[in-house]
Amino acid sequence: MSSSSPRPSRSWGTLGAGAAAVAACAVCCAGPLLAVLGGVGITSAIGAWWMPVLAVGAAAAAAGFFLVRRWRRAAACRSAPARADLGMPTIGPAKDRAPSR
Repeated sequence: MSSSSPRPSRSWGTLGAGAAAVAACAVCCAGPLLAVLGGVGITSAIGAWWMPVLAVGAAAAAAGFFLVRRWRRAAACRSAPARADLGMPTIGPAKDRAPSR
């Protein structure tokens, strides 16, 4: 008995060349495609965290500004711990000279 297949014979060479082209394209383009997708993912993650971090940073900066301002005002209003010699001149004759006659 001879077996004859009802299907027509195909050229497996063309199919193999097509498969090789697809494999080569996948190997060639996989790196840049993954890099682009990874960059989009990282950018999305930064964008999702950026607004809350920016808001927290702005609140911390404002709180720091008001605390430093309050501390400086409190320090400016304190009196000096000792008397200050202003070096004012004395009025009248000097005590070490005798009055002239």
